[in-house]
Amino acid sequence: MNLESVPPIAAASVPCGVFVDNAWRPAASGKTLEMVEPATGAPFARIAAGDARDVDAAVRAARRALEGSWGRLDATERGRLLTRLGALIENQRDTLAVLEARDTGKPLSQARTDIDAAARYFEFYGGAADKVLGATIPYRPGKLALTERVPHGVTGHIIPWNYPAQMFGRTLAPALAMGNACVLKPAEDACLTVLHLAELSREAGFPPGAINVVPGRGEVAGAALSAHSGVDFLSFTGSPEVGTLVQIAAARRHAGCTLELGGKSPQIVFGDADLDAAVPVIIAAIAQNAGQTCSAGSRVLAEEGIAKDLSARLADAFAALRAGPPEADLDLGPVINPTQKRRVERFCGLADAAGVPLIAEGRIDPGAVPHGCYVTPRLYGPVPRDHPVAQQEIFGPVLALTIFGDEDDAVCLANGTEYGLVAGVWSRDAARAVRVARRIGAGQVHINGYAAGGEVELPFGGIRKSGHGREKGLAALDEFSTTLTLVLNHA
Repeated sequence: MNLESVPPIAAASVPCGVFVDNAWRPAASGKTLEMVEPATGAPFARIAAGDARDVDAAVRAARRALEGSWGRLDATERGRLLTRLGALIENQRDTLAVLEARDTGKPLSQARTDIDAAARYFEFYGGAADKVLGATIPYRPGKLALTERVPHGVTGHIIPWNYPAQMFGRTLAPALAMGNACVLKPAEDACLTVLHLAELSREAGFPPGAINVVPGRGEVAGAALSAHSGVDFLSFTGSPEVGTLVQIAAARRHAGCTLELGGKSPQIVFGDADLDAAVPVIIAAIAQNAGQTCSAGSRVLAEEGIAKDLSARLADAFAALRAGPPEADLDLGPVINPTQKRRVERFCGLADAAGVPLIAEGRIDPGAVPHGCYVTPRLYGPVPRDHPVAQQEIFGPVLALTIFGDEDDAVCLANGTEYGLVAGVWSRDAARAVRVARRIGAGQVHINGYAAGGEVELPFGGIRKSGHGREKGLAALDEFSTTLTLVLNHA
């Protein structure tokens, strides 16, 4: 499949306004934002530039939904709506994948995987909606005490540009399953797929106000949603810097929030590891989405005895990587925009200036448009432990190799950044692998494998600068609800 073989959703046919009360409207300001295709650097659509007025209208619509038809639906009916939306997404898989690839620049095969994941979120939480249980509490004679999980109310969702379709499902599906009414602010760099998914939610039968989407700039629409007094709970995925602002805004009105903020995730490779199995996974974990993944495996920690062999194997694999346009369906596409391209190149410049060895690099395919936002995949090492390439989130296809001595040194290195999101441990010694995994400060640790955040069933989130709270799995249902304790006097 390529961009031409599937009838694309013409950019002009995608609803590009503000979605409130199951209806599309222009932004209150009448302003729009230009969408630029990462693969070509050329404009290809315009979206509404929502502001505080649009956010307020969306929050009010969500509140009305809670007090009306959405709030009156039981869990089984909510689950059926979620499942129906998942099926609609899967039915439009190819068309949505083309749109997602154009929007983000990622290869078509990766875009198709993202659409499958979006559908799976609604399928999973659709099945879970009516299986959330409370508890009874042994209490005093003559009293019956029990708990139930209840929705927060109106939840605000601010999502990033790297996985718009997936994030639509990941954040909205559990919130809706628990009965919240939602207002979502997609990233202005890539949100056409999200806007189309909002239209599908109306087709699925969600009542007006249950799902509202306000596109616009983060510092305008995102800030307004974070600060709105009518939002009871916030979910944010993005940079630590913006996450801090979101948390401050929530704290000012004592609202809760879940933050997923990024990572500098390590993969520890011990001397007894199966390198034939490890190397392809290590490569995929940094090449996926051009390294623009919060949980990208951006550090590989090699035990001294195998560092030379591992470095050579990784070098061969890196040299084979190709970056190109989505329709070429190569290993990776462009990064999202010129600002991100400059960021990645700045980190590479710091490594080059410090004399950090460049072990290997991939190449940009001749079919790539010169004005596209392409960067060359690079493998550096050994990288000094305190160098920015080993410490800071680059958000690009740059892998840092660092050498460790023993098990304690490996753990020290793995925990030696401000982040703690995902990690991998590679060893044939099961006891050591588990022992090390339990010492790593991260929300997820994979042994003899690696998944950037894992599947929908696995709770996902971080510690330290990677944020707090958990998404995915059944844990997300707890995040998007709170406990109500009921005490019945029957004496």
